[in-house]
Amino acid sequence: MDDSQLLRYSRHILLDEIGIEGQQALLDAHALVIGAGGLGSPAAMYLASAGVGHITLVDNDTVDLTNLQRQIAHTTQRVGQPKAESARLTLQQINPDITVTALNERVDDARLAQLVAQADVVLDCTDNFATRHAVNRACVAAGKPLVSGAVIRFDGQISVFDPRSGAQPCYSCLFPQDQKFEDVACSTMGVFAPLVGVVGAMQAAEALKLLMGVGASLAGRLMMLDGLHMEWTSIGVARNGACPVCAAQ
Repeated sequence: MDDSQLLRYSRHILLDEIGIEGQQALLDAHALVIGAGGLGSPAAMYLASAGVGHITLVDNDTVDLTNLQRQIAHTTQRVGQPKAESARLTLQQINPDITVTALNERVDDARLAQLVAQADVVLDCTDNFATRHAVNRACVAAGKPLVSGAVIRFDGQISVFDPRSGAQPCYSCLFPQDQKFEDVACSTMGVFAPLVGVVGAMQAAEALKLLMGVGASLAGRLMMLDGLHMEWTSIGVARNGACPVCAAQ
């Protein structure tokens, strides 16, 4: 690190659990953020400010006026622009020293496998079960840790699915991919704006901890937030020995 970086990241470096080594690990890391909306905005912004050296953003949507109530990486002037590119501009303004790759595309399984294989950690900031399961399958196959978040109305949840130990559950252990779960959209159900910030920031925190190898992650635990009463509930998540995604890994 040069003098400018030492100054920029000094408040991290002061933490005994991080220090020079931990910050250097972030600078050398590559994070894949899938979804540049409500969750992806704060998650990616904190990854950028913390100094993750390479961030890849994937989103095939464009900025809409209705997004601006909660998707803080975007601005009124960028309505109509690709979300991935809009978020890239924001991240580069926060930290011009990092590399940000913006992919304005809907990725299939093959493309996901390629992108996940190149990353050190994956953040699922999407809003539908089909994509979440596809991301989970790619992470299990590549042995990459996955930080998953979701928010609707006044409710949020977050967990980590880390296949590296061989003992932790995957996303499909919690939400079996052969069961039908109804997708609920913000456009019909609504969402309380600050909650995506809370959960997205926690996704960034979990990703940073994983990259630095500090603390204990949320692997094996699901945190659920009742935003109306501001109450957290934590439940254990066990690995399913018959899970078609991770049991054979």
